[in-house]
Amino acid sequence: MTSQVAILGAGVMGETLLSGLIRAGRRPQELLITERREERAAELRERYGVDVVTNVDAAAKADTLVLVVKPQDMPDLLAEIAPAVRSSQTVVSLAAGITTGFIESRLPEGVAVVRVMPNTPALVDEGMAAISRGAHCDESHLELAEGLLAATGRVIRVPEKQQDAVTAISGSGPAYLFFVVEAMIEAGVHMGLPRGTATELVVQTVVGSAKLLRETGEHPTVLRERVTSPGGTTAAAVRELEDHKVRAAFLSAIEAARNRSRALAAE
Repeated sequence: MTSQVAILGAGVMGETLLSGLIRAGRRPQELLITERREERAAELRERYGVDVVTNVDAAAKADTLVLVVKPQDMPDLLAEIAPAVRSSQTVVSLAAGITTGFIESRLPEGVAVVRVMPNTPALVDEGMAAISRGAHCDESHLELAEGLLAATGRVIRVPEKQQDAVTAISGSGPAYLFFVVEAMIEAGVHMGLPRGTATELVVQTVVGSAKLLRETGEHPTVLRERVTSPGGTTAAAVRELEDHKVRAAFLSAIEAARNRSRALAAE
C-alpha cells in the first residue's frame, strides 16, 4: 500500500511538487495539500483532483509531511501541527535555512526529519535538490525523500553542514544564470539585434551548453578552451571578463549567499 503524502503549503514550490508527483504516477487519492484561501483551494481541487485540508488534518492523516512554507512561517506551522504529529511519521522540510534540529525540537521525540534545498528549475522537471538527514533518519527515510524529489528533477545527498553552500550554489544559482542571460541579451540589443532574436540566440546557447556539459561529462575548462581559438573573438571576450574580475565577483557573490543562509539559520 502506498503511503499518503501531505504537502503543507500550496505556493509555487508546493504546487510544483504536487504536479510532479502526479505526473510521476502518484494517484491524487494518495496526496493531500493545505491551503487557507478557499478560492485557491478550489483551484487546486479542480486542477489536480486532490483533497485540500487544514494543516492539522494533514498532520493527522498523512504518513509523510512535506513542509513547503517560508522560513519565517515555520515556527508557527510547527506549533500548529505538533499535537497531531506522530513519531512514526517522516517530515521533509523545503524551508531554506531551517535546520533539522530546529524542527526536531518542536515535534514529538523520534520524528524523522529530512532537510531539502530545492531550486526553481523543478518547475520544468529539471530541479536540483540536495537532501540531508536529521538525527532520527535512516536509509528508508532518505530513500522516501529521494523518491518524492525525483519527481521534479535530480537529487543528491549532502551532510547538513554543507546545506548553506548548496543554497548558495544551486538554490540561488538560477538567479545568477538568469543575470548572465539578461546581460547577454542586452549586449545583443546594444549591437543592433532585435530583442526577440537576441533572446532566442542566448537562451538556446545556454540550453545547448548545459546539455553539452551534462552529456559529455567533460570539465567546463576543456569545453571552454575548445571554443577559444588563439587570438580569436572568444579569446578577446574572455580576456575582458578576466580583466573585469568576473570570476572573482562570482566567488564573492556565492560566498555572500552562503553567509546570508547561515545568518538566516541563526535568526
